Amino acid sequence: MKNTLVLAAFLLLAPAAAHAGGSAGSIGVGAEYNLFNIGGASVNFDQGDFHVGGFLGFSDGDTPADNTEITIGGRFWWHVHSTAMSDFSVGGSLGILHEDESSPPANDDHTDFYIDLGAQIRAFVTSNVALSTSLGLGIAAADADGVILTGQPVLIAGVHYYFF
Repeated sequence: MKNTLVLAAFLLLAPAAAHAGGSAGSIGVGAEYNLFNIGGASVNFDQGDFHVGGFLGFSDGDTPADNTEITIGGRFWWHVHSTAMSDFSVGGSLGILHEDESSPPANDDHTDFYIDLGAQIRAFVTSNVALSTSLGLGIAAADADGVILTGQPVLIAGVHYYFF
């Protein structure tokens, strides 16, 4: 009888096989930002072998410059390796930042385009909550007084809650 109780307790307390939110058909909602301050509220759709997502951000500053910023973009990550609670992906994102400085003397509207290429790690801290970080190269093209093409390291961080 004692052995049966020990076996029953072990089976009840033993961890079950993890089922991460990175499973096919799951949708994650959260937020993502990069070093360029591009990002915002985010939605990811995970298809199992890859995940795609989009983000939207809005800011209407109450500073003397009275800046209004709108960011929008999308991301694609191909899962190179996955475990029950994490995945490693390669891919990138495209983001657009539009800033409207409406107070004199600035009156300087500009739209910046950002392309980020790199690798991403998602770690599921629970079965449906993922923390992500991405490293890579960022390319920025600015529509201000011309076009500026630069490359610099980029860091993207995010958190998502997955529904499945």
